[in-house]
Amino acid sequence: MRFLKRLCIFEPMKIIKIPFWILWRVWFYILVLLPIIVMFPFLFVSFLKESWYPHFFKMARIWAKVILYGMGFYPKVEKDQEIIPNKSYMFIGNHTSMLDIMLMLVTVKNPFVFVGKKELVKIPLFGFFYKRAVIMVDRDSPKSRQQVYERAQRRINQKLSICIFPEGKVPDDESIVLDTFKTGAFNLAVDHDLPIVPMLFPDNKKHFSYTFFSGYPGKLRVKILKFIETETKDHHDRKIIRDDAQKLMYDELVRLEKEDN
Repeated sequence: MRFLKRLCIFEPMKIIKIPFWILWRVWFYILVLLPIIVMFPFLFVSFLKESWYPHFFKMARIWAKVILYGMGFYPKVEKDQEIIPNKSYMFIGNHTSMLDIMLMLVTVKNPFVFVGKKELVKIPLFGFFYKRAVIMVDRDSPKSRQQVYERAQRRINQKLSICIFPEGKVPDDESIVLDTFKTGAFNLAVDHDLPIVPMLFPDNKKHFSYTFFSGYPGKLRVKILKFIETETKDHHDRKIIRDDAQKLMYDELVRLEKEDN
């Protein structure tokens, strides 16, 4: 009730938008599940062999496109450096929205595996595929983090790339531009000589944040920054690389924000 009173007093236009926001958000979850239902037999077959993962990845990209375009979003990609096909990378990005996953899939054609939180496995149907396609991590468990490292190593040995959102989670405070990075992505990148590809999604928060009554369709920019090479680095350099990556991404996000204003 307090929430509705504040809207009536301060932002009457939001009251008019509430039914549209509700329908739009419900439509999002329909779009998440519908392609999975349609492609279920093909998705299921793609899990029968671990080596068939690239086929699953292609279907995941279709799933992501259906959601983005179905919600009225269209990606616009700007690249400081080109991603080479059939090469393994460590993809990292800022994390502000559920759209980050879809936008990453649409942007990157090289098959990669996400490292993600285990809580999403509870989502009906989606969770069935999630636990088979994602390296799940319980961030409160040192044993889980070690298992993640081992599974990621196996995937890298299969010539796949890895994608990690190094903030670990979406910050509760939406005013935070970029939260503190964890070291996991950088440990893996250094240990396996993977080039780090910093990617920015500067529009996802304003277009589709975790605040339910918010957002609108439109352009979603993707900025692929210059890669951070790790071939000449060792384990002692991982924190320096982490801090350099965070500063690089933060500075560009701030620049883009000022450009918009």
